[in-house]
Amino acid sequence: MCELLIFGGTTEGRLLAEHCAKSGIAADVSVATEYGAELLPEGVNVLCGRLDTSQMTALMLKNRCAMVIDATHPYAIEATKNIKAACEAADVIYYRLLRKSLAYCGKTVNNMNELIELLNETDDTVLSTLGSKALTELTKVRDYRKRLWIRVLPSDKIFEQCRELGFDTEKVIQEKGPFTAAQNAAHLKKSRARILVTKESGETGGYSEKAEAARICGAEMITLARPAESGHSLEEIINIIEKELKK
Repeated sequence: MCELLIFGGTTEGRLLAEHCAKSGIAADVSVATEYGAELLPEGVNVLCGRLDTSQMTALMLKNRCAMVIDATHPYAIEATKNIKAACEAADVIYYRLLRKSLAYCGKTVNNMNELIELLNETDDTVLSTLGSKALTELTKVRDYRKRLWIRVLPSDKIFEQCRELGFDTEKVIQEKGPFTAAQNAAHLKKSRARILVTKESGETGGYSEKAEAARICGAEMITLARPAESGHSLEEIINIIEKELKK
């Protein structure tokens, strides 16, 4: 029996997994990628691979999970939707672990359409740190092959996707984070970008380091605001787990 099933993908999820390992709480941690699995501590059972709703439900029932913590990325809307549906189908308690928000720097947009409109109002070079999932939408930016630099994880598959979508592969930066302000600044200088595009990734996601880099380089920062949602902080989730699973 697995007392707790954590759907990871964030620093907060990793910290929760570390707490469970130290506290002797039986926890399975499901992550979508091998990179996510590499970051997790010893002492937790790691499940690697993308799951659909039916697979999530089957996993919860098979392992007789008592509780599910959704610690997926704030922008992984579809994943959260599937986890909620699976919990309802398996009759398992669901909690959402939220990342702490920070005050936005520079301009803010609420969705990709607003971002594209804003970028199409200028001819400036842009450095996108939105990741590979935004690649298709970014092809709507005017003169994207000429203007856009893309920072993504090192992956042959992602690099090929960039090439197939028409991005200039000489302008694809493939590196793993977390990045310091100096590293972000180096990427801005390399690209000569006047605009840095980022998600609101919170303190643990390197948002402050990007903002500092933009300040150092005199670049404008545009933030894709995270979707509004309700949930609990890491501290609150730990208290809930201690109360409910250590009875």
